[in-house]
Amino acid sequence: MKKRHLPQKICVVCERPFSWRKKWEKNWGEVKYCSERCRRNKN
Repeated sequence: MKKRHLPQKICVVCERPFSWRKKWEKNWGEVKYCSERCRRNKN
């Protein structure tokens, strides 16, 4: 799959778009944060 065809979501913390990653393959539907840093600073 080419990078421009990867699915994208918007991070709920920083509100920036982020693309699908191989490590999220099995739980892409549950991913909300673009990075570990945003996940920790969700407040």
